[in-house]
Amino acid sequence: MKYCASQRKFEVTIFVYKAVNAEGDVLEGSKEAADEATVIAQLQADGLIPIKVSVSGLARGSFFALQQDSQGLSAKEVALFTKELATLLQAGLPIDRSLVVLMELLDDDSKIYDLIKRVLERVKGGVNLADALEAESSAFSRFYINMLRAGEAGGSVDVVLGQLSEYLEKSKELKDTVSTALIYPTILVIMAIGSVFLLLTFVVPQFTEMFESAGKELPMSTQIVVASAEWLQSYWWAVILFGVGAFFVLRFETTVGSRKERWDRLILSLPLFGEIIRNINTTNFTRTLGTLLTNGVPILTALGIVKGTLSNLVLLNAVTDAEENLKQGKDMSSALIASGQFPKMATQMIKMGEETGKMEEMLQRTAETYDKQLKITIERMLAMMEPILIVTLGLLIAGIIISILSAILSVNDLAF
Repeated sequence: MKYCASQRKFEVTIFVYKAVNAEGDVLEGSKEAADEATVIAQLQADGLIPIKVSVSGLARGSFFALQQDSQGLSAKEVALFTKELATLLQAGLPIDRSLVVLMELLDDDSKIYDLIKRVLERVKGGVNLADALEAESSAFSRFYINMLRAGEAGGSVDVVLGQLSEYLEKSKELKDTVSTALIYPTILVIMAIGSVFLLLTFVVPQFTEMFESAGKELPMSTQIVVASAEWLQSYWWAVILFGVGAFFVLRFETTVGSRKERWDRLILSLPLFGEIIRNINTTNFTRTLGTLLTNGVPILTALGIVKGTLSNLVLLNAVTDAEENLKQGKDMSSALIASGQFPKMATQMIKMGEETGKMEEMLQRTAETYDKQLKITIERMLAMMEPILIVTLGLLIAGIIISILSAILSVNDLAF
């Protein structure tokens, strides 16, 4: 039967859960699944007894699939743990001794200390490092655990941890680049809204009484400003209510199933911003897949892990189609090219990697290329946004001030 891509579109929701393991410990975490029953089945298959399963309410995934775990462990702490453990192992220390050294460097009341202590107990009990870390709920991603398993199978845990540390560092740099780029435009928007609110609620009302006592018809621009100020003073609560309502509606629209896919498709069609989102996902996809393949993870397993790094459902569906192509004995690049969602150069480099047998190398080169391209695109967007926001803010405030001045001149029978 011919495969129909539309029947296999990837729709998931994040569920948070509480479960009890065989030792009676309560575990908390999150899983991505189509429905609650699937999560319960997965937990039971892992030997856990589900206590509570509910929809998280958070948007599916994140840019980098580096989330905080149920214990509050941050991505920064995971990266630091990985780097220091890699350094100790590369220095020739065994795993258990390395974990002890890490504990000695930390305060005994910190969350990372408690995590390492639990991992050390499992390792001393004969559990390998990957399984010991996997037991820590969502502190370590599937990508992290599978990389580590591959390293243990090949006897190169120190090398893999070094690569993981480098990967986490590059992912953080990418995230910081995007976050830093958004700071200045956000400040400008907040200043614009705050300035207009201040003018309309505190400055304009000071002149209203004078305008009314003059008994003359005000210029149209002044009438609009005064009416806006009066409305804002009377219905300021409606503005707040509208903002809160819009936030929750947008959050719902961009979280679940086909609604999120429509928004994701719209976002990709936006100039510059859509290109940024596409480049972020392309970088994550190629870097993660290349790293996994380099360390011996089977490609189908790797693709299943990689899908967790994609925040855009349209691009995620394209990867799902590529995964199905591989299951049918076809190549991956043809599905990615047919989708038309990934950049052409990226798909051509992947195709070249398949044809030459150098997939890992081409994926890493693609990641580096689009990492640089992303920074260029962000700089270009900022170069356009900053003057537009500044000019818009200036014109808006200047318009309000000029309307007040023109009314004052009109009241006093003055002319420009």
